[in-house]
Amino acid sequence: MAAFPHSPNSSFRRLRAAHSAAEFAAMVRRAAREIGETVSCDARYIGRVESGEIRCPNYAYERVFLHMFPGRTLADLGFSPRETVRGRSAQRAAPEPPAPVHLIHRSKESDVLRRAFMAGGSATVAAATLSLTLLGDTRRLPTRAGEAEAAAVEDAVRQIRLLDDRHGADALYRRAAGPLRTAYALLDAGATRQSTEDRLHAGAGELAVSVGWLAHDSGRFEDARSHYAEALATARVSGDCGLEAHAFSNMAFLARDRGRPRESVRAAQAGRHAARSIGSPRLLSLLALREAGGWSGLADRRACEEALARAHTEFSKGPSAADPEWMSFFGEAELESLESRCWASLGEFARAARHARRAADLQDPHFARNVALYTAELADDLARAGAPDEAAWAGGRVLDLLTEVRSTRIRSMVAGTAKTLVPHQRSPRVGAFLTRHASA
Repeated sequence: MAAFPHSPNSSFRRLRAAHSAAEFAAMVRRAAREIGETVSCDARYIGRVESGEIRCPNYAYERVFLHMFPGRTLADLGFSPRETVRGRSAQRAAPEPPAPVHLIHRSKESDVLRRAFMAGGSATVAAATLSLTLLGDTRRLPTRAGEAEAAAVEDAVRQIRLLDDRHGADALYRRAAGPLRTAYALLDAGATRQSTEDRLHAGAGELAVSVGWLAHDSGRFEDARSHYAEALATARVSGDCGLEAHAFSNMAFLARDRGRPRESVRAAQAGRHAARSIGSPRLLSLLALREAGGWSGLADRRACEEALARAHTEFSKGPSAADPEWMSFFGEAELESLESRCWASLGEFARAARHARRAADLQDPHFARNVALYTAELADDLARAGAPDEAAWAGGRVLDLLTEVRSTRIRSMVAGTAKTLVPHQRSPRVGAFLTRHASA
């Protein structure tokens, strides 16, 4: 007997209208925050709903959807009654092997973790990353990986991104290494189906990129390079152009931060080559910005401006259904930030500050780490542009944000700003910032 087919949820798809799946996912997360919920919604989840794979959302998503569309019922949104969904498993002819105990444990913890996110603070990181360590136990792996294991790897990627967006990398990197080891152990074990193995390759590769980013943001550059290379190798083995482009994008970013601009240009161009068949203008825009960053590091203004022009042209084409789900961070705010870094590298700090200010103003507060990053960039640009009081104000704002965000990269930027402002310490605002920075 064939597996029970999914019926597309056309009602939910109509609600998304002209928004891309990634944009709609961001709207869901924003609505969740309005009512005190936390959901790890991304483009993949929206796709699963619209395909009919998710016939009824869990209770957290139910509350969010009903908040987004007041006056409508779950049936109006195209979902089935919960009791009928629970009974559907009996209709499946060949179910996957049952999930291991540690994966079942993960689902039971979801509500606890949601409440932990709502609480905020460093305790949140410790509580929420507990769910990552549950995937990190390689002693109880199945003989062959099934859908439950593939889903667990994908969930670990989403969990890391959610935590990083809100808290930064420093508290996460060590805890994320366990799930990464497990993901590759599952790959070595093999899967029950080819489709599951494909999901494991993609999930393990994305997890390697995510863990590499945590290393990158926490100043562990050699570890980051190793993880990005692992992701690239996984992409090449599985023929995954999207993962390959993602790995090259991050490698270009890392090379720029390590002071290797020519390597940054080469990696960005390789990423553009890998991304040609994907059909995502936003991805091409991001890779053009990565390339522009490399050219600015080489002081090649003309090549930098050409790459920036390509980035704006591709970005103006708007979102696409082909946009990878990991690109949920890439909107106008990130574009402004990356352009600001180019002008700063070329020594045009006042121009860089204008872009950095727009980035900070445009950023969704959900991405707390990015708000802190863009504000730190603004502070440094203002300090170097000869606006010490404004720089001190921005620096103070970053110190406020760093009570929630743990990022060695951002702290290093603030330290550089403080050093630049020392000659202006007689200014009351600058003096107050320097005193506070020293005590922090």
